[in-house]
Amino acid sequence: MTDLSGKIAIVTGAGSGIGRASALLFAEKGAKVIAADITDKVNDTAAENPDAITAMTCDAGSEEDVKALVAKALELHGDLHIFFANAGISGGFDGIFDQSVEEWEEILRINLIGPFLAIKHAGKAMADLCEKERGHGGSIICTASVAGLRSGAGGPAYTASKAGVVNLVRIGAQQLSGSDIRCNAICPGLIETGMTEFMYKMVRERGLEDKVGQLNPMRRGGEPIEIANAALFLASDDSSYVNGHALVVDGGLSSSHPFSKQKFGETAA
Repeated sequence: MTDLSGKIAIVTGAGSGIGRASALLFAEKGAKVIAADITDKVNDTAAENPDAITAMTCDAGSEEDVKALVAKALELHGDLHIFFANAGISGGFDGIFDQSVEEWEEILRINLIGPFLAIKHAGKAMADLCEKERGHGGSIICTASVAGLRSGAGGPAYTASKAGVVNLVRIGAQQLSGSDIRCNAICPGLIETGMTEFMYKMVRERGLEDKVGQLNPMRRGGEPIEIANAALFLASDDSSYVNGHALVVDGGLSSSHPFSKQKFGETAA
C-alpha cells in the first residue's frame, strides 16, 4: 500500500477538484499537507482533516506567494518532500483570433509560470534538504493536460500553456540532475471539476450526460480522485525511477486523433 508517512507536501489549487482530492488523499496516506488556493474554499478542504492539512491562500502565479508557501512548509514542519503544482485556469474556449494578449498573459501566468515557480523554489528547498540528509529525495508534480499534447481539447492559450508544462518538467528533471528530486507532469483528460462544471451542467440540463467522454474508449469522464491517485503514485517512492515524464490519465482519449474538423473562422465545439 502506498505510504506517505513522514512526508511533507504542498498542493496548489486545493480548494476544489483535483487539488482537493489530492490534498485529502495525501493526508489519508500519512503526509502533512499545506493546501493552497486563491479562494477560501481551501479552508473547507483543511477542515476535512485538520490534524494533517493546513490551509493557506495563495496566488500560484505569484513568486512571492509561492516562496511563502515553501517557507510555511519549512516553518511548520522543517521539511518538504512533495510539491503538486496543480492550480490552473481554463481561460475559456474563444478562438485564437478572439483572445486578447491580456488573456494569454493571465493564463500563462497561472498555468505555466506557476509550475515554473514551484520547480524553482520547491526544487531549491528540496535540494538543500537533500544535501543535509542522504536519501531525502523529493517529487515535484505539475498538472498539464491532454490539451498540451495536441490541439482540440481546450482553448488556444490553455493548450499552449499545458504544452509548456509538459516540456517544463523535462527541463526541470534535467536541471535537478543528481539531486534525487524527480519532476513529472500529469495530463488529465476530461475530469469533472470546477473548471468543467459549466459543461457538465449544460449536458445534464439537456439530458445528454451519457455523451460525456464519448470520444474516449472508456466512454465516460473522469473523477478528481482518479487524477489524485496518479499524483499519489508520482509523489510516492513507488515511482522512484519515473522522472521527466508526462503521465496521461485520460481514459484513452489521446490514443487517437480528434474526430472533429475545423476551418478558418470556426472554433471547435
